Amino acid sequence: MIQLRGDVRENHLLAALPTEEWQKFAHQLEIVRLQRGQVLSDHGEKITNLYFPTTAIVSLMYTMENGGSVEIAAVGNEGVVGVPVLTGGETMPSRAQVHSAGFAYKISAHAFKQHFMQSQFMHRLMLLYMQALMTQIAQTAACNRHHALARQLCRWLLLAVDRLSTNELTVTQETIANMLGVRREGVTEAAGKLQEAGLIHHSRGHITVLDRSGLEEKACECYGIVKREFDRLLPRYERPQYMN
Repeated sequence: MIQLRGDVRENHLLAALPTEEWQKFAHQLEIVRLQRGQVLSDHGEKITNLYFPTTAIVSLMYTMENGGSVEIAAVGNEGVVGVPVLTGGETMPSRAQVHSAGFAYKISAHAFKQHFMQSQFMHRLMLLYMQALMTQIAQTAACNRHHALARQLCRWLLLAVDRLSTNELTVTQETIANMLGVRREGVTEAAGKLQEAGLIHHSRGHITVLDRSGLEEKACECYGIVKREFDRLLPRYERPQYMN
């Protein structure tokens, strides 16, 4: 039986599983540490493993022909990386790259697909997650097109702190610029205004959210739409006793 380490918080999807479901495949899960910048799967590559982040955050990045890139979704302790395996696609349409280092549960694509096909509970849980993920992707696209950079930055920061359960982020402004598909100078200016307003404090490679409520007021409606959809479809479950 796999035991959670003291420095690893649970993944919400795995925590939602009934005891009998967990026991069927717990021995096939491996706790791994994901490094910032690590590519879990690239565009067009066959997916060999799925990852259930616990303290890491993985960005799903779309890269254009000219080399430019933008984040279309982020996956943290609420989800799983590698859902095309479950739809039969087998390959990622985007790059899955770690933007916040931490831990994750890893399982082979073949093993998890078997559980997905055999378990009615797992099947429904994963379909609900995929619907929530599709909402995030669609809302991110709309946000990048219609909302000012400052509001996009607020959305991005709020989603990040939600997944990390902390108000401190280890991330550079250049990384955020790559995620949002904008120039670093724009992020620097927007972050400076948020700091002047007392909402965040930023230094080289670190951002601390000081006033979450104020940040939510500055954010566009996209943050609330995505959060409500995840909360509606995938409520946060209490950790089952077998995961203690």
